[in-house]
Amino acid sequence: MRQLIYIIFTLLVGLILGCYSFKGISIPPEAESFYVKDFVLRANNAPAQIDQLWSEALREKIRNESRLTYNEKSPDIEFEGSITSYKVIGTAPQAGNTVSLNKLTIGVNVTYINNASDGAKDNEWTQSFSFFKDFDATLDLNSVEEDFIEEIFEQLTENVFNKAFTNW
Repeated sequence: MRQLIYIIFTLLVGLILGCYSFKGISIPPEAESFYVKDFVLRANNAPAQIDQLWSEALREKIRNESRLTYNEKSPDIEFEGSITSYKVIGTAPQAGNTVSLNKLTIGVNVTYINNASDGAKDNEWTQSFSFFKDFDATLDLNSVEEDFIEEIFEQLTENVFNKAFTNW
């Protein structure tokens, strides 16, 4: 009887741990803090404060969706990089040299450094991420730009977070 209870208990623990891994977040256990260095604006024609908005969006994503605490002095995990592109291009040409849709694309280059895991295979990486928002060409970009940037940043922060903290 004890052996049966032990087997059932072991299976339940395995099942629970297996479900936990489906969540996908795998922050190194030794990491307790993070720091997002202010990103550098390298994109032409981008709004002047977009680098600060991006840096803060990434900080908030990590702060809200992980157990890590923000620490500027001696972080276990660091993020840094630059806003590399900010483009608006026409995507749906029409007769008369006009377009019916425009596409706003924002690109970021992110470097991840894990100071807590000496010798780990994923100790550091650098990757470019980009995302876009299509919008009606009759819209004035200035009137909707802030909302579009927020939407794009939501997806970009998700992509960076997933690259840094998931094993999918």
